[in-house]
Amino acid sequence: MIRNQIEPGVVSTEYWHRHDDGRIQCDLCPRNCRLHSGQRGACFVRAERDGEIVLTSYGRSSGFCIDPIEKKPLNHFLPGSSVLSFGTAGCNLACKFCQNWDMSKSREIDILSSWALPEALVEAAKANGCASIAFTYNDPVVFLEYAVDVAAVARERGIKSVAVTAGYICDQPRQQLFQAMDAVNVDLKAFSEDFYRRICGSTLANTLETLEYIYHQTDAWLEVTTLLIPGQNDSDEALEQLTRWLVTNLGVDVPLHFSAFHPDWKMRDIPATPPATLTRAREIALANGLEYVYTGNVHDSVGSSTYCPGCGDRVIERDWYELGQWQLTASGKCAGCDQPIAGKFASQPGDWGRQHQRVDLSRFGSGKSRPR
Repeated sequence: MIRNQIEPGVVSTEYWHRHDDGRIQCDLCPRNCRLHSGQRGACFVRAERDGEIVLTSYGRSSGFCIDPIEKKPLNHFLPGSSVLSFGTAGCNLACKFCQNWDMSKSREIDILSSWALPEALVEAAKANGCASIAFTYNDPVVFLEYAVDVAAVARERGIKSVAVTAGYICDQPRQQLFQAMDAVNVDLKAFSEDFYRRICGSTLANTLETLEYIYHQTDAWLEVTTLLIPGQNDSDEALEQLTRWLVTNLGVDVPLHFSAFHPDWKMRDIPATPPATLTRAREIALANGLEYVYTGNVHDSVGSSTYCPGCGDRVIERDWYELGQWQLTASGKCAGCDQPIAGKFASQPGDWGRQHQRVDLSRFGSGKSRPR
């Protein structure tokens, strides 16, 4: 399956229009890049070619790995299962703290040395026992056509699709992307327009619109992640505002993950997040009514486990990405008090554990070499 392929790795796109001055505007995200002939957008992987906007990373990746689903992070979507993860290159945000900058900030298509069309990816997921495929590492918004095509084949063959995204996207492509997904983790960078403008080069308002759209208008399971950066987005006031917005506009049952920052990219002068900051954030979120709040990127079995909002019993024990005690019924209820636990659960947990395994897709007919 491939759409209007111009050459290997390059396909036509639909979200653009032409201006009177001859420039072509990309309408995928609110950046609205206006491009002259041969220019690339801010994301780098969408470009003007022969009077249209094309995607230049279709079927191309920096590599494929099998991860635990909890690493996305998704704690209420098929816990313990394995997910085939991959990304491409480029990003439509400019986060100074990017933790995957080698891919998302890349300006070299040549880093995309692995090659897999949708059918090969789904075949590889099934052959390796993966319950899902994740579009991650860089934002799937910028390779929307590839992600949507993979998701369509996956859905036909019983494999779930997962998007890990900042959600910076216009309305029509937002609908196309997230209607195709079975689960989404949205990276809510902070609860400040100033932070988004100054640190990320985007807007908070658009991300909030995406969160509301996914939760209220799709069937995709939604979880939210906020990376806490010391002195930037970790004040009590900021955490109060963020968690109260989630409760009011989405609901108490949307899992929220607070992750630890480590110095990277253009913010190497800021220290790593102390574990105590994550614990404080979790306590604020719980006090404001959120039922499922987690700490990430640190060893915290209490903060990474799931508790019943009814009786308070631990229903899913986690140690890093390893599952321990499991107290859910086959129908996804607390074994102690019969309280439904929000999520999409199999009748039994998976047993993938903490494994991280690279996958060579060349044996699935995809070709490992860079397309010529």
